[in-house]
Amino acid sequence: MMTREKLEEGQIILYAIVIMVAAGLGLFAPDFAGRLDTTITVVIGILMYSMFSQIPFASLKNPFENRRFIGALLTVNYMAVPIVVWLLTKLLPDYPPLLLAVYLVLLTPCIDYVIVFTALGRGNEKLLLMATPILFVTQMILLPLYLSLFMGRKAVGIVEVGPFLEAFFGLIVIPLGIAIVIQLYSKNARIGANIIDFSSWLPVPFMALTLLVIVASQIGKLYVYIDVISKVIPIYIAFMIIMPVISRIIVMLFKLEIKTGRALIFSGATRNSLVVLPFALALPDNVSSLVVALIVTQTIVELIGSLIYIRVIPNLLLRDKTI
Repeated sequence: MMTREKLEEGQIILYAIVIMVAAGLGLFAPDFAGRLDTTITVVIGILMYSMFSQIPFASLKNPFENRRFIGALLTVNYMAVPIVVWLLTKLLPDYPPLLLAVYLVLLTPCIDYVIVFTALGRGNEKLLLMATPILFVTQMILLPLYLSLFMGRKAVGIVEVGPFLEAFFGLIVIPLGIAIVIQLYSKNARIGANIIDFSSWLPVPFMALTLLVIVASQIGKLYVYIDVISKVIPIYIAFMIIMPVISRIIVMLFKLEIKTGRALIFSGATRNSLVVLPFALALPDNVSSLVVALIVTQTIVELIGSLIYIRVIPNLLLRDKTI
């Protein structure tokens, strides 16, 4: 009998299979796969709700009680990461759509499958899960600021505010609001508790479904922009090598305990590609395809890198009793 625990334990294999199936679908049935991109926003919205539904909002003050972790989390994601990303983009051509894609995907910390990989990497995934709303709100506030700082008028010429606000409300505010309302309702009604219990089964299958529709609908575009993608892949790899090292230093500076430190490293190195993808789809047609292709590329690179992380971080970078 399938249990939720067994489903979660086998999710990495499931994701690998889904990506291979999606790639085959996108390459051998491109017309059908291309139509899947219309479902991306809905699928991600349900995925976000499923993640939010697992957060005990009644105990939302808990992450603030661990002020050192929150301080380290904000330092890594909004001080260290922007500096690293800005320096890395100096190695790229000065082409606004390319730079926008890299900034979108690398400046936003992950709030979904990073929880899974943190758990697999023997980190404190519960503390990171509790900090998810903080990361959500801060990245949505700071992303426009960083885009303006790094790109200036170049970003203004590409990004339209309306679609970004629609994506923010559709993917963050609405799923978050529904999760909070159902949690409040579940305190006094059995049906609410049943909905919460059912929702706990959704993250893994909807993560798989999200990967399916994204990879299948977008993989054909990777060939079209292979010259540009070949320039960006080394940047993505460099980011995944540099950030764990910097995060490890910050772990020492904030004197975090080992499992909490591992959670910080995963957060600093794992990006929010699935959530920013609808933002890319909302861009004008003449740049949207390229930006989407570059974001999907980062997703694939990151998933491979995360499989390496779950071995390297607990066994090499931050071993037990090393702090």
